[in-house]
Amino acid sequence: MNPELLAKAKSLGFSDQQIACLTGRKEEEVRALRKQYGLAPSYRLVDTCAAEFEAYTPYYYSSYDRGDDEVRSSDKRKVMILGGGPNRIGQGIEFDYCCVHAAFALKEDGFETLMVNSNPETVSTDYDTSDRLYFEPLTLEDVLNIYEREKCWGAIAQFGGQTPLNLALGLQKNGVNIIGTSPQDIEIAEDRKLFAAMLRKLAIPQPPNGIATSEAEALAVAKELGYPVLVRPSFVLGGRAMQIVYSDSDLQRYMRFAVEASPERPVLVDQFLEDATEVDVDCIADVGGCSRPGQGQIVIGALLEHIEFAGVHSGDAAMVLPPHTLSPKVVQVIRDYTHAMARELNVLGLMNVQYAVKGETVYVLEVNPRASRTVPFVSKAIGIPLAKLAAKVMAGRSLAELGFTKEVWPKNWAVKESVFPFNRFHGQDILLSPEMRSTGEVMGLDAELGIAYAKSQMAAGGPLPLSGRVFMSVSDAHKEDLVEIARQFAQLGFELIATSGTAAALENAGLKVERVFKLSAGRPNSLDLLKNREIQLVINTPTGQTPRADEVKIRTTAVYTNTPIMTTISGAKAALLGITALRNSGYGVKTLQEYHY
Repeated sequence: MNPELLAKAKSLGFSDQQIACLTGRKEEEVRALRKQYGLAPSYRLVDTCAAEFEAYTPYYYSSYDRGDDEVRSSDKRKVMILGGGPNRIGQGIEFDYCCVHAAFALKEDGFETLMVNSNPETVSTDYDTSDRLYFEPLTLEDVLNIYEREKCWGAIAQFGGQTPLNLALGLQKNGVNIIGTSPQDIEIAEDRKLFAAMLRKLAIPQPPNGIATSEAEALAVAKELGYPVLVRPSFVLGGRAMQIVYSDSDLQRYMRFAVEASPERPVLVDQFLEDATEVDVDCIADVGGCSRPGQGQIVIGALLEHIEFAGVHSGDAAMVLPPHTLSPKVVQVIRDYTHAMARELNVLGLMNVQYAVKGETVYVLEVNPRASRTVPFVSKAIGIPLAKLAAKVMAGRSLAELGFTKEVWPKNWAVKESVFPFNRFHGQDILLSPEMRSTGEVMGLDAELGIAYAKSQMAAGGPLPLSGRVFMSVSDAHKEDLVEIARQFAQLGFELIATSGTAAALENAGLKVERVFKLSAGRPNSLDLLKNREIQLVINTPTGQTPRADEVKIRTTAVYTNTPIMTTISGAKAALLGITALRNSGYGVKTLQEYHY
């Protein structure tokens, strides 16, 4: 590890972490050695105006080849904003929206903004979004190099999702001023034991849970909690490898093949609350910026009620703003819990909380003291740019100073629906789970809830039918709920089609149903009708923990024929509400601005 060898390794693109791994050292030792030898990257400029005239918004990339450093010096206070890195399911454009708004807001307050991101598909990497763009990977080494070269005043790690958040503690240990909620307070929310201790102190309930570092521990925790349980690895994006498990054999399979459990990476095991309503809350607070305890304000941006029951990842779930079935008492409890946790965590900026409501009891599922993927949707629904306000709060302004001190209850209904890539993956089942699978989202706005939901379905590419035939095939657990839904469809003039089990339940309730064969029993069956465009809507809920091949074929064929399909009873009810509203009053179109001004 002489200076020449280290210089050659860096010029060939080896990171400090790679060199540490190859030489049996720690990353910080390699960094210290590199600094001792005077090895630091130089930054080259990409001229965004091709030398035709002066470029006021250049962007840079690093190089260890010998050459002049082209960074232009400035006396302004600089804030570095860490982007989300590569787009993938679980971390996408919603976080980029927050980073862009932070850049705009801090520019307004006189800061020079530096964006660090490596994804050319984002708006944050447009050369005119920030004052300077560094097209670099989001690693501890690269971020520290830029921070030290630019002599930044502070850095924002809470707007780019989990990727920059994972760097926050390491950056702070190396002298970076992380503005906003402190990494230590974020750690309380991320660390399962610290989080549980905080909830006990505040007397806020959470679903019974445990932590496992081995298969035996996981089985012991599940036995104590009782099945079903929700299992997930710690520190992952988009609920990756998160599953609802119903038996010892399923849990053993999960621990052996889905995750690698260790004391450093424990598996989290929660009691799964079946048929609970999930609620997302986004709030903004300036508590962490106050010198005395108890000072500062907390303002809730929105309470979003999921249409699907708890168990569907919040990135995939359809949501309604304001909540449409929660009692005023439950809403107030959610407010109280949110305020208590924001104050305890000294939140400075944004915070997202996920709740499960079972009856009148409110449980906390998780708390994220950072920007969430619902912030863009909420901001557009209530007409308040939450990410901009949060950036200004993190940089030292107060909510009172910014004029945002009261919760905004929207006058119109806003429905968020997710967009999925299932038509690109032949044979892939479309059932939603705790693991995120959506690749985008759309929004429906209207003064009537049914119309807002119908608009969201149009935007997502599956407009609801106003007439025709509805195919129904549901599990035994859902047959009782289906009867009333089917009755209302029949009253609207729809023809009902079902396989034998579901048809018998509907006929026993006095409804007229056309029976079709199961796929293995003969023809015509539901696939024939779907391919011939003789079915306009499908309601199909899973009949067991392991989807049967017939069910998967029905659901995938519905996707390929662009036939709207509902895989939950709550989704079927929402579809019925939307169709009824469209039939009664139709819909109008207004710009987003007309809803707010």
